[in-house]
Amino acid sequence: MKKPEEYLEPQARVRKVIELLEKEYPTAKTALNYSNPLEMLVATMLSAQTTDERVNIVTKTLFKKYRTAKNYANADLKELEQDIRSTGFYHNKAQNLKKCCQILVEKYRSQVPNTMEELLELPGVARKTANIVLFNAYGIIAGIAVDTHVRRLAQRLGLTLQNDPAKIEQDLMRITPKERWMNLTDLLIFHGRQVCIARKPKCHICVLNKICPSAFTFD
Repeated sequence: MKKPEEYLEPQARVRKVIELLEKEYPTAKTALNYSNPLEMLVATMLSAQTTDERVNIVTKTLFKKYRTAKNYANADLKELEQDIRSTGFYHNKAQNLKKCCQILVEKYRSQVPNTMEELLELPGVARKTANIVLFNAYGIIAGIAVDTHVRRLAQRLGLTLQNDPAKIEQDLMRITPKERWMNLTDLLIFHGRQVCIARKPKCHICVLNKICPSAFTFD
């Protein structure tokens, strides 16, 4: 007897999730504005604990002022802090940006490296940021970027029982075809922002409600 859709195994469910969300968000991709790998790296680092919209407002001016890794490396720290202040946590972000770009200048001839291992050596860069940079700047699929939206939806959809982003990423990588890893990231982020929101998800209009174990449990 065929299983009801809501009881699909994780591998089948994630394929169905991608299929349904691709129809809903055919143009899903990062909302961050950038024109080169350095801008992608900077924008992604700034996006922690704030919105992409806020980052895009800040980088519109920032990218005109700081055009190279050397510009950030030689920047006055206090001035850089003020330039990115509205993104929040600007003390740490400015320090990481400056140190990160100093390493780019000294070790990578001012270029953003294109491997996971090298990116993870940079201050302020963890797997989420590295995955986003590799995919969007270089077209390299190395993993799944687990932000707050991906984490929340993966748990609600029954794709993981983990809370740690690294373990969630491993769970998702095991059940998702590699060529769809970052596609899944973008789709879940879009859906998490618009429908499967944190406090009161809109299950009644969700295209995934027939396959989601958590559907209608938030009323």
